[in-house]
Amino acid sequence: MRTLTILLATLLLVGCHATFFGAVNAVQPAVGVVEHRDNVFDAEHGLSLDVYTPAHADRAPVVVYFYGGDWTTGKRQWYRWVGKALAAQGIVAVIPDYRLSPSVRMDGFLHDGANAVRWTRDHVARYGGDPSHLFVMGHSAGGQIAAMLATDKQWLSTVGMKPRDLSGFIGVAGAYDFLPLDEPRYLAMFGDTPEEQARSQPVNFVDGDEPPALLLQGEEDTEVFPSEAISLEGRYRQMGEPVELKLYPALGHEELVFALGPLHRTAPVMHDVMDFIRGRARPH
Repeated sequence: MRTLTILLATLLLVGCHATFFGAVNAVQPAVGVVEHRDNVFDAEHGLSLDVYTPAHADRAPVVVYFYGGDWTTGKRQWYRWVGKALAAQGIVAVIPDYRLSPSVRMDGFLHDGANAVRWTRDHVARYGGDPSHLFVMGHSAGGQIAAMLATDKQWLSTVGMKPRDLSGFIGVAGAYDFLPLDEPRYLAMFGDTPEEQARSQPVNFVDGDEPPALLLQGEEDTEVFPSEAISLEGRYRQMGEPVELKLYPALGHEELVFALGPLHRTAPVMHDVMDFIRGRARPH
């Protein structure tokens, strides 16, 4: 495990995303996992998604996972390891692409997220998934996307859904309460007025009509500070909504998400995710 940790850290420092994620994908076991790649969910914008299923899946829980990358980088193919790790636990995992800044602003990638969720609800049964047991999950910037879909009703309403159609939201070091903004790249994404920027904050939309939330956070995270998860947890509790916050000592921003897969022995992150999902299973 120490050798693997050093390898991943070295590859990350090299800065070649294709090499880095290729190595991570290669070390993630895929025994018993069936991959269904390149499903088009938005032909107009050239967006597709990949579905990862346990062998012989039958009404399995479903997770739509949004990857991070500061809203500016990322490809679904880099996160095959997440799909394989979730499917190995009995989950039908869906990993969509979404348009990135600067080609779109916030409304663009949130519409893409909503479209991916609607496609999943409409089609996942053919892959052995249960559309009534549907979760959204995301890391970092992807956590903000998942959280906005779970809290701000306007996004899912554009595809005929609502947050309560979800069985739960799982945030992995997500960005939930990150004002004020002053860097030009963020002003371009989210706007340069207080009113515009407030639209980007999941913490502002929790009103008591959300699905349950699981917030996972490394205590040593210096990219998305633990205070953001703590703030969102507090808002959920203030509104009487079910929420769990898991803080992991000695884990940083990247170590937390890799604990779902190749670094699973560093912290019980996947165990906590599965406990949350199983605790919200609906009887058939």
